[in-house]
Amino acid sequence: MRKRNESVTVEHERAAAAAAVPGPLDKGCSLRRSLRLPASAAAEGMKRPLGRRYGLWFRLRKLLLWLLGMYIAIPFLVKLCPAIQAKLVFLNFVRVPYFIDLKRPQDQGLNHTCNYYLQPEEDVTIGVWHTVPAALWKNARGKDQLWFEEALGSSHPVILYLHGNAGTRGGDHRVELYKVLSSLGYHVVTFDYRGWGDSVGSPSERGMTYDALHVFDWIKARSGDNPVYIWGHSLGTGVATNLVRRLCERETPPDALILESPFTNIREEARSHPFSIYRYFPGFDWFFLDPITTSGIKFANDENVKYISCSLLILHAEDDPVVPFHLGKKLYNIAATSRSFRDYKVQFVPFHTDLGYRHKYIYRSPELPRILR
Repeated sequence: MRKRNESVTVEHERAAAAAAVPGPLDKGCSLRRSLRLPASAAAEGMKRPLGRRYGLWFRLRKLLLWLLGMYIAIPFLVKLCPAIQAKLVFLNFVRVPYFIDLKRPQDQGLNHTCNYYLQPEEDVTIGVWHTVPAALWKNARGKDQLWFEEALGSSHPVILYLHGNAGTRGGDHRVELYKVLSSLGYHVVTFDYRGWGDSVGSPSERGMTYDALHVFDWIKARSGDNPVYIWGHSLGTGVATNLVRRLCERETPPDALILESPFTNIREEARSHPFSIYRYFPGFDWFFLDPITTSGIKFANDENVKYISCSLLILHAEDDPVVPFHLGKKLYNIAATSRSFRDYKVQFVPFHTDLGYRHKYIYRSPELPRILR
């Protein structure tokens, strides 16, 4: 009985050992399994980058569609809200340089400059800088506003400078021009239009022109018989011709008008502006230029020069990227053939591309003193 049990146990052990040792069939199955595992892992590895690529493409396509939608929507927004286009013309909300105190022109290196505030209209206040000529620099130190106002009556010519859009009267290139003109013996009076810098009020072409007229009359009341010249730059040329046309109509013209980087009118400037990405957009005039006119913005230099009777000097750099050179040349041709200038000198001074004066660096020209004389 004991032997029989032992034989059964031995048989069970042999069967278990045989089951543990793989046969030929089992070897093939395990080999297939070992081959299958890496294949499925590779497939999963491929799915992940494909999924990432698909997600990236989806997000990129979504962004492109959103940009396209905005590109198409903006013309309609401008057409429905002309005030948007007016903001883009004036750019008075762009204050460069930032963090400067306009009450302290000496912080910009103008130690012979006084800050005033004038009030052209009720609820409108404009900030004004007055820089005296080089001959008065030493005497100007520590002096108050009354001294500066009386200094306008000294035997030095005065330049009323009308700056362009964006920035303030404390802009870097503007400050450098004040220094140059001051060193040449001029009083320089400049200001921020209503809505610019620390000046109070809402910008408009009419308001900007009235501000300039108010400052001109303020200067004339203090300068006596000293010559007063008006210098406009870029958008300021539109204000300058508006002002001088008005002065000529009331028979109190300035002694000369200087236009730096001028255009013919705001519609042609907007159409020619290199940053106008919609210039080839169907209906560009209807969408963009008509709203400018609707907002009362014309700055028609080409019309104004037909009614101006004083000497005219136009300065323009050939490499101007903002106001194309050909617009300044076109304005000169209109003025030169106008009967209103038949008794006055009209001069156009170009600056070659190699000089690199572009839109706002003509003040660097060593020829400027000779040109102004």
